[in-house]
Amino acid sequence: MLPECQLFGTLGCHLCEQAEAVVMPLVEHGLLVELMDIADYPEWVEAYGLRIPVLRRVDTGAELDWPFELEQLVWFLRD
Repeated sequence: MLPECQLFGTLGCHLCEQAEAVVMPLVEHGLLVELMDIADYPEWVEAYGLRIPVLRRVDTGAELDWPFELEQLVWFLRD
């Protein structure tokens, strides 16, 4: 079973759109992804503003920074 994840980004971020395009096909295989807009919370802007997009596993708190490809993503989800 795939872990639940959060994808931190913001509107108008073309890198975030690219990351979403890599992540979303795995939703068909059971991945749960919540899109998190860092603009909603100042602490998220501070933590992720220079790093977005960032994929975070809810179960372990592990984070995968962009750029990542599908193969890296699969390994990240397996750990």
